[in-house]
Amino acid sequence: MISDIALKGYYFHAEEIPLKKIQLYAFALLFTAGNIILPYLYHTIPDGGKILLPLFFFTLISSYKFGVKAGLLTAVISPLLNNLLFGNPPTAMLFDIISKSVMLVFIASYISKKTQKISLILLTAVVLFYQLAGGLFQWIISGSIQNSYSSFIIGIPGMIIQVILGFAILITLKDYEFKND
Repeated sequence: MISDIALKGYYFHAEEIPLKKIQLYAFALLFTAGNIILPYLYHTIPDGGKILLPLFFFTLISSYKFGVKAGLLTAVISPLLNNLLFGNPPTAMLFDIISKSVMLVFIASYISKKTQKISLILLTAVVLFYQLAGGLFQWIISGSIQNSYSSFIIGIPGMIIQVILGFAILITLKDYEFKND
């Protein structure tokens, strides 16, 4: 049973809500709110943001279920609002965070549409891809492989949370269908 969930997964209906529909903005607002509340809570823990990666959580959910548009709105607005409201992430890290978030949006949306499945293996692949690609990008920009490597290692607990809780939430959303009237 567990191997079926991990490997085969479940059929998953990904949505791409048109830009002109208010539901797109409602979902983006909901996921952005989650990406504001979760980091606020995690930052009460020393290095909670670096370890638990809260800014990526609802971006993963929105992108996997509702596609590129909802994902991009969530990915860009969340870190900017968090920075303005709470100073986290620090301004110096905004480019790295937004870059990783955008990579996450495109890979999660692509995998979701291409496979039409949700599984622990697929989510693990999405999370590892955006973290590794983001780390490579960070290394190229900063010139420091050490910073890139340490960011990846310290974020492993957050990646695990993204996969497990992300899977649980996406399973509950798997049959939701946007009514296009």
